[in-house]
Amino acid sequence: MSRTEQTQTAVLGALSVMPMTGYALREEIRSVLGHFWSESFGQIYPALAELQQQGLVERRGADRARTSVFAITPAGTARLRELLSEPAQPARPRNGLMLRLFFGRQLGPEACRHLIRKAREEAEARLAELAVARSESQEAPHAQDRPYWLLTISAGEHAARAAIAWADEALEALETHSDSTAPHPAAEPPAVSKTAHPAREQQ
Repeated sequence: MSRTEQTQTAVLGALSVMPMTGYALREEIRSVLGHFWSESFGQIYPALAELQQQGLVERRGADRARTSVFAITPAGTARLRELLSEPAQPARPRNGLMLRLFFGRQLGPEACRHLIRKAREEAEARLAELAVARSESQEAPHAQDRPYWLLTISAGEHAARAAIAWADEALEALETHSDSTAPHPAAEPPAVSKTAHPAREQQ
């Protein structure tokens, strides 16, 4: 699936929940899909225009994209199902934290600990955001979609908890490593006895 098709999938999927303006669509993708999907805002309006040209989306009301309401058409729903049926492409990992930790000897233990603590804080923040999303999903009027939304929220919660558990384990491992590599104080030489040797007998 091309990058353009991925954007179209996100746009069509959001509009399949309810019609909305271009601005509301952008915010919906950012806030609702944001815990597992990122979309360039600069691609959303061009995608809407292309989908409208293809008859997959219809514009209602004003002519401006920010104030017009966009709705998915029956052809758009069929296209969305077609796109969703394609195999999901595995994302190639590009994890900046892991890259830094892998070469952590160059940074030193303290700098690595700082990175891990920051990652732990970010995971805790994600967990808090997901708790809000879970609560809001219970109040949303789209009961038929809710079980599927909760699957993605649950996946995010598991990932955040795993990140926190890993951070705790990593901090402990670094502490143990630091203790094992710390220089030990040099052993003091044995004290010399001050007791005088008995004088040899004169012949």
